[in-house]
Amino acid sequence: MRKTQESQSPDIISEFQLYLKKKNQSVNTINAYETCLRHFYSLYQEISIANLKAYRSFMISNYSPATINQRVHALNVYLKFLETCHMGEYPELNTYRLRSIKTPRGSFHDTIITNEDCQLLQTKLREEGQDFWYFVVRFLVTTGARVSELVQIKIEHLTCGYLDLYSKGGKVRRIYITDTLCEEALAWCKKRNLRSGFLFVTESGKAVTVRGFQLQLKHFAVRYGIDPDTVYPHSFRHRFAKNFLAGFGDIALLADILGHKSIETTRIYLTKSSKEQQELLDEIVTW
Repeated sequence: MRKTQESQSPDIISEFQLYLKKKNQSVNTINAYETCLRHFYSLYQEISIANLKAYRSFMISNYSPATINQRVHALNVYLKFLETCHMGEYPELNTYRLRSIKTPRGSFHDTIITNEDCQLLQTKLREEGQDFWYFVVRFLVTTGARVSELVQIKIEHLTCGYLDLYSKGGKVRRIYITDTLCEEALAWCKKRNLRSGFLFVTESGKAVTVRGFQLQLKHFAVRYGIDPDTVYPHSFRHRFAKNFLAGFGDIALLADILGHKSIETTRIYLTKSSKEQQELLDEIVTW
């Protein structure tokens, strides 16, 4: 009797990983495809056209268009692998491919990380002992700092709760660090036996590059099932701004905190994303 696909899935996924390596796929891509397949097999016992269609419908109800299309692509690559390396075993699936979905033209706000995903990212980083990257995200989303400013924060700044930055014109911009974050970060520094110096440096003492921040954050997004299009350093600055306005509403103060020369630049955060518009309409439209 033929084994069920559920019992085959661990072996066939390993075989699929080797197939991808031979195709010179990156480690991040291989991990993303594996995550997709394991999720599929956690919901369905075997791979079939009916189950693939059901999974696509499930994703449409639970994920963003970008994430759906990313997983559709992963499954289609897997189907190509089955067609090539297991010819004849899955006749129903020969030449079958899942359709991607059309993505509506999104606004700038649709590429800002949600509070839920931001919290998920921090929780996962903490669970896996990725303290360095946990604090990168924590500082970005609670201070509104740019990466170029983040790398200037020193352990000494944790004792006073702020960092002063001076522009060429002599203007001072102060980046505030909350008491809670200072205490948490100081405990982390104590654990690492660090008493002074820059907070975000590599083990060799060099500052992480902007590109380094971008690539690593994208890696974690894919790993944790978060839309990678919303996970980039500046996204957390945007999230800080939107959360600030939602909680306090003083746009002039926010412009000062973010270092905007014109308040008109800050007004962009008053606009709602497509998801926020939908949630608002769901709440107020009762007629």
